[in-house]
Amino acid sequence: MSQIKQVKHYLESGGKLTPIDALDKFRCFRLAAVVHNLREGGLDVKTKIVKNGKKSYAEYYLENLKENKDQYGLFGAKK
Repeated sequence: MSQIKQVKHYLESGGKLTPIDALDKFRCFRLAAVVHNLREGGLDVKTKIVKNGKKSYAEYYLENLKENKDQYGLFGAKK
């Protein structure tokens, strides 16, 4: 399964992903690029910037899971 499909499935199941999570779970070094592709396909991926001391990182998630599943296909293309 491609990284795009894996990330999409994980987000649709209610998961939240950070770059380190994506590397660990899917061996995905470029999560931001995968998220960009999903957004280009129409999937409404949200970003939350998490601050941990002096460091910060992105956390990606889907807000309206039911709406996204009903409206979008495999790569976020509208049905």
